[in-house]
Amino acid sequence: MTRARAALRRSREPRVTDIGRLAGPVLAFGGPYSNLRATEALRGEARRLGIEADHCLCTGDLIAYCAEPAETVDLIRDWGCPVVLGNCEENLALGAEDCGCGFAEGSTCDLLAKTWFAYASARLDAERRAWVGARPRLLRCELAGRRIAVVHGAVDRISRFIFASTPEAEKRRQVGLADAEVVLAGHCGIPFTQGLGGGRVWHNAGVIGIPANDGTPAVWYSLLIPAGDAIRFEHRRLWYDQAGAAAAMRAAALPEAYARALETGLWPSLDVLPEAERAATGRPLAPGSIGC
Repeated sequence: MTRARAALRRSREPRVTDIGRLAGPVLAFGGPYSNLRATEALRGEARRLGIEADHCLCTGDLIAYCAEPAETVDLIRDWGCPVVLGNCEENLALGAEDCGCGFAEGSTCDLLAKTWFAYASARLDAERRAWVGARPRLLRCELAGRRIAVVHGAVDRISRFIFASTPEAEKRRQVGLADAEVVLAGHCGIPFTQGLGGGRVWHNAGVIGIPANDGTPAVWYSLLIPAGDAIRFEHRRLWYDQAGAAAAMRAAALPEAYARALETGLWPSLDVLPEAERAATGRPLAPGSIGC
């Protein structure tokens, strides 16, 4: 077996971290995507809300489209919040040539990813690669007596997209694989919460590095607030200096399509979206909450 194959096999072995029982509100977020300004804004929001770093959970993909990958990693490390492994981190740690998102060969997302992935790879030294690659694939915690599993894409595949329109039966299967009542996931880029019956919940906090294809430049995070033996899942907008983030991308000669997405709130391609999510393109999301 080659060293590369051995490393890849090791990377796919489950790495689980249990951070124990959490006592207060939890701030959840995904996809900083090398967007330093958005990450700084969210850290400031956590400080304003009085939520400590150990109650801020990140669903991975620290590194992607935007201009400051090393700086974003450094900020997350300094912040100290628990982070699960994203497919971008996994592939960067392995020295791969693409992000591992599973984009169709030759698609718009695939072609754009070749540029930003190479840019990020050139700016991460060995020590940062090792740190991001060592993140667990699954985080466990407990809130309001509910067992929560934090993953990147799906429980059984790091790069799988689970959307609101993904069949409930598949979400229930994934929750069962996680041996939890609640799965907190990321990767798909669009926030949603779905009760699955029997106290089971699929929750996606959204991402902070790029808008949710809803025609606004705001990005999304969530709060998980204990309410007796239930949890209130509260989706919240985050406004930040998107003009500065877009300018940094242009200065770095990164794809204009993603710089423009930061400003317009519209993705440059809908390749990965199911029909229901495509139909919602440009439709502004509204903050809201659901108790489960």
